[in-house]
Amino acid sequence: MKLKNFLYTGAAAVALFAMASCGDLKGQGNGEMHAFVDDLMAKMTLEEKLGQLNLPASDDIVTGQAQSSNIGSMVAKGQVGGVFNIKGVEKIRDLQRVAVEESRLGIPLLFGMDVIHGYETVFPIPLALSCSWDTVAIERTARIAATEASASGICWTFSPMVDICRDPRWGRASEGSGEDPFLGAAIARAMVHGYQGDNMENNNEIMACVKHFALYGAPEAGRDYNTVDMSRQRMFNEYFEPYKAGAEAGAGSFMTSFNTVDGVPATANRWLLTDVLRGMWGWDGFVVTDYTAISEMIAHGLGDLQQVSALALKAGTDMDMVADGFNGTLAQSLEEGKVDLGQIDAAVRRILEAKYKLGLFQDPYKYINVDREKNEVYTDANRDEARKIATETFVLLKNEGNVLPLKKGGRIAVVGPLGDTRSNMPGTWSVAAAFDKYKSLYEGIRDAVGNNGTVTYAKGTNLVSDPELEANATMFGREMRDNRSEAALLAEALQVARNSDVIIAAMGESSEFSGESSSRSDISLPENQKALLKALVATGKPVVML
Repeated sequence: MKLKNFLYTGAAAVALFAMASCGDLKGQGNGEMHAFVDDLMAKMTLEEKLGQLNLPASDDIVTGQAQSSNIGSMVAKGQVGGVFNIKGVEKIRDLQRVAVEESRLGIPLLFGMDVIHGYETVFPIPLALSCSWDTVAIERTARIAATEASASGICWTFSPMVDICRDPRWGRASEGSGEDPFLGAAIARAMVHGYQGDNMENNNEIMACVKHFALYGAPEAGRDYNTVDMSRQRMFNEYFEPYKAGAEAGAGSFMTSFNTVDGVPATANRWLLTDVLRGMWGWDGFVVTDYTAISEMIAHGLGDLQQVSALALKAGTDMDMVADGFNGTLAQSLEEGKVDLGQIDAAVRRILEAKYKLGLFQDPYKYINVDREKNEVYTDANRDEARKIATETFVLLKNEGNVLPLKKGGRIAVVGPLGDTRSNMPGTWSVAAAFDKYKSLYEGIRDAVGNNGTVTYAKGTNLVSDPELEANATMFGREMRDNRSEAALLAEALQVARNSDVIIAAMGESSEFSGESSSRSDISLPENQKALLKALVATGKPVVML
């Protein structure tokens, strides 16, 4: 079947897609892809082109009701290029069906998600993974994450985050690979290949998104979103290398950062996006903004939504996440001569080419398979692999008196605010984690010991003394506040501790204590947790600190 005979309006698209063999649209080189995209773009209205540049967040879509939802109506009108953070293959199938059967040209959607360190099978946070220095294992985590996410209909992950960070106060340090550009570059290559495979041809390979371009991990005073200011020499020698490695590995997309570079917000920085990324490094994927990054440039004093949207497009930004700047203002900017059609077409082309490379034009339901979601997510084999890889990331600081390893017997006390909270086990950016499928630390130790001993638990103290701060550090359904007095919590913990042979103190941060918009000026243990730890040590019982 020739590509020029392959278009694809409304419901007829589905039948035509099903008739096409893989050889028609995959593996025929860039010439065939360019011809295909040329033919498609010639049929597109300006509104449909701008729709491809629009990436809204998902509504609360109920299976079977996508068409009647607000986002569904936009998809049917060709006003959406992709959607992110929908979980569940049936919900994704419903919305993809609207795109390919209800819209005029039947252009399929991209479905993205923050799959950062695993999907439902959760691996250690990226900073911990980097401690292993095992790029083979790290690539394996990305491969498993891609397999699970794709089984749920996801074809695009907003990962890897490769920002070099040398100030531990920056909350998003947990999402990256630390301070070393050599290691960061090696991990960037491993993760891109783990997600994408060799060419994203298989239905368990998804598109990577290298982020955040650029220098996001170097804000002044470690404060998220703060100013970044450094020399070009330092940029290229210490910070750019992991981004360059991701580009050379063939990442399908890049994400802009919130910070400024040379005083210009990255999302509107032509030197960064066009001169360096595309010109100097020869990268040919598409650039998506971070969440509302376009509209947030208004606060930088660059103009209103129309003005900052035009600046972003001309700089080399292709897709607008949530801000509704491209979809809402570029038509007016085009009419007023503030942008030109060639700039819009270049962005549209890059997004359509990404969809082509993913095989979505050949089969828009490539990632829609209910059986895969049932059989390939959170499998025993994946969990075994996660356990094995996690052991490579652990750091044993000391082991006085050979307390470790613990025997599976005797009397063990698990004490601390992180001891019995399933929702805070997976760490930051674990949006797909299924809290009901795994155990808390206390539950795991109790089940491992079984009838050979006794395992007891006491919270001992809250995460922090300030309830408002704790509310902000336990978002997304991960609340863990105990409203008893500190004295009552401590008394219970000491009683449990005195009746044990060994104490496991589970302390530290909740999943969201550090992360985006969660930088900490002091990264040590909160004072109330320190007080609990001192009281436990004072019992004279051996204490294992986690």
